[in-house]
Amino acid sequence: MAWTKYQLFLAGLMLLTGSINTLSAKWADNFTAGGCGGSAEHSFQHPFLQAVGMFLGEFSCLAAFYILLCRDRQRAEPSLGPAQPFNPLLFLPPALCDMTGTSIMYVALNMTSASSFQMLRGAVIIFTGLLSVAFLGRKLVPSQWLGILVTMAGLVVVGLADMLGTHDETHKLSEVITGDLLIIMAQVIVAIQMVLEEKFIYKHDVHPLRAVGTEGFFGFVILSLLLIPMYYIPAGSFSSGPRQVLEDTLDAFCQICRQPLIALALAGNISSIAFFNFAGISVTKEISATTRMVLDSLRTVVIWAVSLAVGWETFHGLEILGFLILLTGAALYNGLHQPLLARLPWRQPAAAALGSEAERENLLGGGRAPINADS
Repeated sequence: MAWTKYQLFLAGLMLLTGSINTLSAKWADNFTAGGCGGSAEHSFQHPFLQAVGMFLGEFSCLAAFYILLCRDRQRAEPSLGPAQPFNPLLFLPPALCDMTGTSIMYVALNMTSASSFQMLRGAVIIFTGLLSVAFLGRKLVPSQWLGILVTMAGLVVVGLADMLGTHDETHKLSEVITGDLLIIMAQVIVAIQMVLEEKFIYKHDVHPLRAVGTEGFFGFVILSLLLIPMYYIPAGSFSSGPRQVLEDTLDAFCQICRQPLIALALAGNISSIAFFNFAGISVTKEISATTRMVLDSLRTVVIWAVSLAVGWETFHGLEILGFLILLTGAALYNGLHQPLLARLPWRQPAAAALGSEAERENLLGGGRAPINADS
């Protein structure tokens, strides 16, 4: 069945905005500018402020939901049913996980390449699968266990590519390794977030845009308040700013004033996360969760290609191998191999049964993917 123009638009929007989200964050990290009080030029390393911007983008999904709701109510036959009552505080624990995981990943993005950042986020499959077995009582089918093992192998290959790649003063080997480990650690928190959402939120049948916006609201408010104590907490060499604190928000705004392109990069990051969430939800609804997973993988290719084209990183063959292995692992975990098995006459009944089971057990094909919606 051929896609409609609207479906093609949604797929293109998801691929474009998903790629812009990571690339714009990395673009901002690559800028150098003077800070407040005439301080010397230094790199724009403000991961917690960038995380606040990301939550602002998610928060805007709440406005999109109410606009959609108002338009729907004006129709003769509304398509959105009455929402079930729920306690908004249910979104607080997942929002705290989202806030922590996002902040860690933005810190890591300062240390490693954009392509490795995107690829290593595939580790969420491992931790989501294990936590779903432990806390949700799920039973993973053999292909999903195989997908987890293949994903582990892919992570090792991507890590080797980073270790063997070219390093400079911007990304020293020790920083790259630390960044890669932080990304993988953050996926544990993202997996906890997904399990919490699965256990406590999905049963309330909350509209995905409303769920994203509510979590964005909590994340935006809490992290914005945390910027105040972060302004005074010493961070030593961890910070590139002149005051060497955990997050110097005033220094960030001074740098933005001196280099307006940073504001453009941040605006791209904020707007792209909002449109990416909308497009991802719409792709799942209008096409399929499998298509969303494929598009999410394709944006890794776009990010890698753009990073090579603009000179942010150098080509390394192991990255291609690592990406292909990670893609295979994700495909196995999400059951993308089932249509191929179904074509085999002697495997058709078993493949169909296994495919339906995998679809039920799939945790990564839901209506919303956490932080920049990735994996």
